[in-house]
Amino acid sequence: MATENLSPASPPYARAHPGYGKRTAPDQRPPRADDFALLPERERYVAGYVDRLPDGGAMDVKSLAKSLPLYGQMAVGSALRALGIAGHLRRVRCQVVGEGGQSRWVTRTFWSRTAHDSEWWETFTRAGTGAAAAPPEEAEPEEAEPVEAEPVGPPPPAPASPTPPVVPEQRTAAAMSPAAPSPAYLALAQLGRTDPRLALSAADCAALEGLASAWLDRGVNTDYLTRALTAGLPAQVGSPIGLVRRRLTDKIPARLPEAPTTAGLDAPVRRVLMECTECGVPGPPEALPDGLCRPCRAPAPDTPVEVPAERDVHALVGSLRNLMTAP
Repeated sequence: MATENLSPASPPYARAHPGYGKRTAPDQRPPRADDFALLPERERYVAGYVDRLPDGGAMDVKSLAKSLPLYGQMAVGSALRALGIAGHLRRVRCQVVGEGGQSRWVTRTFWSRTAHDSEWWETFTRAGTGAAAAPPEEAEPEEAEPVEAEPVGPPPPAPASPTPPVVPEQRTAAAMSPAAPSPAYLALAQLGRTDPRLALSAADCAALEGLASAWLDRGVNTDYLTRALTAGLPAQVGSPIGLVRRRLTDKIPARLPEAPTTAGLDAPVRRVLMECTECGVPGPPEALPDGLCRPCRAPAPDTPVEVPAERDVHALVGSLRNLMTAP
């Protein structure tokens, strides 16, 4: 079965950079034969492999797809998204303090065999990410080739049931309420009150939220972001969303270089942000229920198909004749 216990060092696996990769969350039950039994076949297969990975194993889609021969990168990415919705996985971005007081950002993928709801993950993200045990780490790259070992592939998937079960969502009544807007979203929403020429709708703010979050991720605050977007505006702004998108793209501040460090999981944590499992956009935990940001949670709108206007063929032929007979 996909959940049988194997030694985590038996199959070959890639290790992540020091400080990155898989991290085991607390409050888990011991392994059982029916772990992940409610998940569909693909998610059950990926979950069984990830559950046996040791802490520090690479959790990026490319590395997992190399170790899971039945599925490609797109399928593995979709499975990780579903496992996040089911409450087994969260990606967390932590600002850790290394040697000499230097800080850097690392992305940790926390895994729980026992599914938890969004409230549990929010509490753990805010208070528990810095207290997890630190595994011994080796300075190997994220895309390291699998360690040479006896060729033992991942376990075969369990037979599919006649009616594949749906991935259960781990939302509580509180989590199903509208999520609190992120600082980037609020900064965009306040632009119209700072300068009416940059008044943005709710849909505009949601579309630009990821670009604005990238600014905050580089260490600037919302005041800096607002000043950069409102400085030197033309007398009239025909498309506020177009101008703001252009400035967010062209004027993004430079990323300060990070000092090399060998700090591992036990490094003190200064700041914690959750990452969207789908697109990687960072944000506060309450803004990413089920581990997904606002645009990734919303269904893709149906794009209307433009039908070409009907043309008067006779008039077109007549105009062509006139052009040919003209001196």
